[in-house]
Amino acid sequence: MSGLDVRRLVSGDTAAAQVMFEMMAQVFGEEREPLGADYLRDLLGRPGFWALAASVGPEIVAGLTAHTLPMTRSRSSELFIYDLAVRPDHQRQGIGSRLVVELRAAAAAEGIHEVFVPADDEDAHALEFYRALGAAASPVTMFTFKG
Repeated sequence: MSGLDVRRLVSGDTAAAQVMFEMMAQVFGEEREPLGADYLRDLLGRPGFWALAASVGPEIVAGLTAHTLPMTRSRSSELFIYDLAVRPDHQRQGIGSRLVVELRAAAAAEGIHEVFVPADDEDAHALEFYRALGAAASPVTMFTFKG
């Protein structure tokens, strides 16, 4: 998509992060508590946290968050994509793909070559999206502990 700018948010980008995280919560239909500037500055300043914002002009239309996970079997890290959201009026235009491609390139530049992402089995759109990007599905069951 022409006119699309993708950039990694850093500690000084708290206002952009607020907008991006709000947009992502809206896309997912999730409630979200407001995050203070200090929290966001700390989060965005962590080298292992990745927040990529995709903008068309001044508007953030998509976002991706990921976390670097240091491995214990070797001196390496893997990257875990936690969330990827594209505003409905900008979906199916290659923006989500561009976010993943740019994340993988930036991670590779830091020596991270393994990237993984969970997708719910019933989310056919997400499964199709990641397969189209060349990702291979792994038979895994994730468990969640709460409380």
